[in-house]
Amino acid sequence: MYFNNFTEKTIQLNNKEERDRIECFLSGHSLRLEAGIEYCVAILDGEEIIASGSFERNVLKCIAVDLRYSGMGIAGKVVSRLVTEEFNRGRDHLFIYTKPENAEKFRELGFYEIARVPAKVVLLENRPDGIAAYIKQLKNCTIQGNEAAGIVVNCNPFTNGHRYLIEKAAAECDVLHIFVVWEDRSVFPAEIRYRLVKEGTKHLGNVVVHKGRDYIISNATFPTYFMKCPDEAVKTQCLLDIKIFAQYIAPVLSIKRRYVGQEPFCQVTAAYNQTMKEILPGYGMEVVELPRMCLNGMAVSASEVRRQLEMGNMRAVKEMVPETTYDFLVSGDALEIIDKIRK
Repeated sequence: MYFNNFTEKTIQLNNKEERDRIECFLSGHSLRLEAGIEYCVAILDGEEIIASGSFERNVLKCIAVDLRYSGMGIAGKVVSRLVTEEFNRGRDHLFIYTKPENAEKFRELGFYEIARVPAKVVLLENRPDGIAAYIKQLKNCTIQGNEAAGIVVNCNPFTNGHRYLIEKAAAECDVLHIFVVWEDRSVFPAEIRYRLVKEGTKHLGNVVVHKGRDYIISNATFPTYFMKCPDEAVKTQCLLDIKIFAQYIAPVLSIKRRYVGQEPFCQVTAAYNQTMKEILPGYGMEVVELPRMCLNGMAVSASEVRRQLEMGNMRAVKEMVPETTYDFLVSGDALEIIDKIRK
């Protein structure tokens, strides 16, 4: 495809030579081609790469244009190509990560700012009412109470450890809002994780379970969460995700406290918890860290449940999960999931 005298090229990410070239171009713009990138397009002037853009799921990123070609509408061409490809894959709610100095350029291309970490990153989306619509949905799904708190869970799957933390938190507030991470990166799909949390907490009358959607620990707000490798990006993405929670979600639900479980294993989650302790008090929110539930001297975790499922040790699994989760795990609906774990 041609526009002006330039050529558009889809980069074959599994081709080492092409991948090396795009990585070299991006490094010159202080960017890196992240591991999860699934599509990348480049603009060439002859054989030279002068611009590129990529996406991972519904997030556009790694967009760069050679300064010699600025003001020629090339960034718009790159974004247009990425948006078309996303739409072809059935995705119409899109996000963009960019440096603060480039935010205005993407606003001109039809994106709307959600939040930013000064001097680091800005997150925008292609819907003017995207986060507002999500907030309205949350507001319609609540119960009355003076002391409201929040807790964010993945629950892959829902364990007695999760229930223990939720029961402790629920006992200390009038209303507890549970947000289930919605990104389908877990072996247990989002709808099933949400269902297991609802079923496992239905005995608690002051609990409301919400779907986290794109605004709570998602590929848009915090992609590094799923990479499990601490690096310089983790702190920035922790800040971004926490700011969205503090600026949009907590106020509409009057959340003044956020509960977390102690995290002795995952460095990324531990860093996230620490960042919450540093940031949320500035928004009038207390962070309460609760000890993990232990069984036979070991913390009960979803990863341990999956390990026991892999070994076929259902007796051990039964000790670590609520009856509602266990009933699901021994049903026909769980066969495909358990088979995936064992493979």
